[in-house]
Amino acid sequence: MRIDSISPNPDRMGRHLVKCGTEALKLYRQTIQDFGLYPGLELTAEQERALRESVGEMSAKMRAVRIISASSVSRRDLEQRLIRKGEDVTQARAAVEWLEELELVDDSKTAQTIVRQCVYKGYGPARAKQALYEKQIPKHLWDEVLADYPDQTEHIIKTLRTKLPDPADERQKRRVIDGLLRRGHSYGAIRRAMEQMGDEWDEYSEDE
Repeated sequence: MRIDSISPNPDRMGRHLVKCGTEALKLYRQTIQDFGLYPGLELTAEQERALRESVGEMSAKMRAVRIISASSVSRRDLEQRLIRKGEDVTQARAAVEWLEELELVDDSKTAQTIVRQCVYKGYGPARAKQALYEKQIPKHLWDEVLADYPDQTEHIIKTLRTKLPDPADERQKRRVIDGLLRRGHSYGAIRRAMEQMGDEWDEYSEDE
């Protein structure tokens, strides 16, 4: 394998275009430096194999960094995202382990972040559980992060007052209650909020 040229300027992902005959590789500056690449360099078969392996490892690592920079992800979620993006399974797992060593991926901290976001958005505990499931947080962490989930009565009351100006409008009442249920609030929590408002619960029992 012969290195024909190396672009002086990186692309928006920070990679340099390295041309090798009819093939073009996109390499990060670190890889170029690690292998001492320059135009005219001839690589042995062993060096080429090592370079290609390094390219895959660096690709998985940099993609993993971009993913965690954009959103909170669990270990399993990150690994699967990398694989869906086309990264090698082994290299995807290695990239996740690398980030764990750097303490940049931590399922416990990610779970706490997810729950805080749910509280901020006014979701109930059921919706928070759904979010933990969607992010593939290990189930043994759920009880710990949900143990101190704050009471949402005040938020429910605010929603009812805003979206239900006429408590006698049973049709609208059901729509508002259904919306609260979809946001993870329980029948019991909604009932307590309505009782605090002095409303009646006769038309919308838990059994419905």
